[in-house]
Amino acid sequence: MVNALSEHLDLTIRRNGKIHTMRFLLGEPEAPLRIIGDAPRKADGSRHETGTTVRFLPSSQTFTMVEFNRNTLEHRLRELAFLNSGVKIVFRDLRGTEPWEVVMQYEGGVEEFVRHLDRQRTPLIPKPIYTMAKKDGIVVEAALRWNDSYHENVLCFTNNIPQRDGGTHLAGFRGALTRVINKYAQETGLAKKEKVDISGDDAREGLTCVLSVKVPDPKFSSQTKDKLVSSEVRPIVETLMTEALSQWFEENPVPAKQVMQKIVEAAAAREAARKARELTRRKTALDITSLPGKLADCQEKDPAKSELFIVEGDSAGGSAKQGRNRENQAVLPLRGKILNVERARFDKMLSSDQVGTLITALGTGIGRDDFNLDKLRYHKIIIMTDADVDGAHIRTLLLTFFYRQMPEVIEKGYLYIAQPPLYKAERGKSERYLKDDAELDEYLIEQGVNGQTLILESGEQVASQDLAARVREAAGFKATLQRLALRAPSSILEQAALAGVLRPGAGLAEATQGAVLLNRIAEEGEDTWKGTFVDGSALFTRVVRGVEEKAALDPQLLATPDARRLAERAEALRDLYAGRSILRHEKTGDAQVFGPDSLLAAVLEAGQRGIKIQRYKGLGEMNPEQLWETTLDPNARLLLQVKVEHADTADEMFSKLMGDVVEPRREFIQEFALEAAVDA
Repeated sequence: MVNALSEHLDLTIRRNGKIHTMRFLLGEPEAPLRIIGDAPRKADGSRHETGTTVRFLPSSQTFTMVEFNRNTLEHRLRELAFLNSGVKIVFRDLRGTEPWEVVMQYEGGVEEFVRHLDRQRTPLIPKPIYTMAKKDGIVVEAALRWNDSYHENVLCFTNNIPQRDGGTHLAGFRGALTRVINKYAQETGLAKKEKVDISGDDAREGLTCVLSVKVPDPKFSSQTKDKLVSSEVRPIVETLMTEALSQWFEENPVPAKQVMQKIVEAAAAREAARKARELTRRKTALDITSLPGKLADCQEKDPAKSELFIVEGDSAGGSAKQGRNRENQAVLPLRGKILNVERARFDKMLSSDQVGTLITALGTGIGRDDFNLDKLRYHKIIIMTDADVDGAHIRTLLLTFFYRQMPEVIEKGYLYIAQPPLYKAERGKSERYLKDDAELDEYLIEQGVNGQTLILESGEQVASQDLAARVREAAGFKATLQRLALRAPSSILEQAALAGVLRPGAGLAEATQGAVLLNRIAEEGEDTWKGTFVDGSALFTRVVRGVEEKAALDPQLLATPDARRLAERAEALRDLYAGRSILRHEKTGDAQVFGPDSLLAAVLEAGQRGIKIQRYKGLGEMNPEQLWETTLDPNARLLLQVKVEHADTADEMFSKLMGDVVEPRREFIQEFALEAAVDA
């Protein structure tokens, strides 16, 4: 398949002491297989190296996008490394200016895979339960462990291929687990003592499991192989897993007791949730069509044509209700922040008024027994929150609810995030809405370069679109510079980068040149900067009115990815800012340019002349007409569709951001804090 869809595919095979090669063009051989030489010997000289190298280029005639996604490839290769213990996979990405490499090798196999999946949670047992057995030619390998969360995370594989929708191997595993748990509860008298009936859902609460089977001739429900349908697999998996789990519960009474305690608590919570649901049904028995009072429903009854906007706050909800198209757009305002369902059991979630309002409005019911996607009243559910920290938090809480309690809504592509504009720019009678800071900067650059010419020291002149391109480069430089500005003054970082100080191997010559550039931008009498390198740090000093100033770019700063990126950007811009440049406006005169920062600032200042910029911190600040024009009108709005590419990655992210364990969340914030640009 890869060969048929490639512009060209090259094979290099080292076998029987020879190197063989062959090339294919769009699947057809260019020439027969040929020998091009002897294969090299291994380092110890014992025998010739063996192996196959495949190089291919996807066909642009077949695919509209032929750019490989590094994250997708890394995720899949990491799965393969876990599923095949001991195999070493080296993944390199050589497309950028900096080579990138990661080595994946896991001796623990699927057991280590479970530890990896569970690293954001607190495990109930110290070591995952592991088994590997073979019967009738089918190999079953599994590792599982319970944690303190309330959600199940089971990954299934057949011959290393993932099954998103499970199948007969998953059914066999679940049957075995439920049988063993119930048998153990009966034998120990725990079920009778606690007065609960344990279900399969109770047994799997907080369970993380990797189940891998090797099947000689597997059958799947579709070409995507998302579900295994080989009937012979289920009884084998069920038998082997029953034996392994029974043995573990018999041999580990203390951790088994901890697991059973959690399962009993889950059963009690399920019973409480059932009673709460029944009470709700009785309350609405006389009025089946009852809907939340705050829901402004639409006239359209066809879910495929209906939209629901979940809006933050009554103020924005009022504007949305007035500005919407009543035919097919419904609005549900939510006051405050809904319950974090990542940290709440099902019964507690059902007791939340906000969650109950949302469930009623959607019409699907909730829970494994009651949820029915066919009853969903809207096939476009749009989360619409403010562009501030609280809005981002509410959006994350809602996403957590849908991912944990109604994943089918996401899988069907029914969930969206609105993208209301952050700014409105007005010039005279014309106005333009701008999504975010980046779009505002682009707009101001477009306006700011009109009538401007950048005159370099060499006499070269840059104007119009060429100047706009230079300013965009300066904006990219400034963005990287700002992330480092918490560690050193931005003016020193900028000039040091242009002098080459941030390049690997930089030394005294670059530090001296950095001082020259700093003196160029200093006030008269303060242009006494000196530069040197001391113990790996670039050190800049000067004396102003008897007071010594110091700035050090230490080895830790110079080794950061941002410092490397800034060095790369500076290398491309060095000639442009080597001498004094002038930005000349045909009406307002000249401005000195000493680097990307001053160029960007001058152009943005020019772009703002005569323009009134309004910033919308909250949706409630927009009147109904503005909300329609920017966020509600299907012909003008911008929506983000919520998708889950990798279930384990999504599960990890929700656990990290919304779970009980603080340390992973703190590490995440520390890692990405400098890249965040959300206004409080």
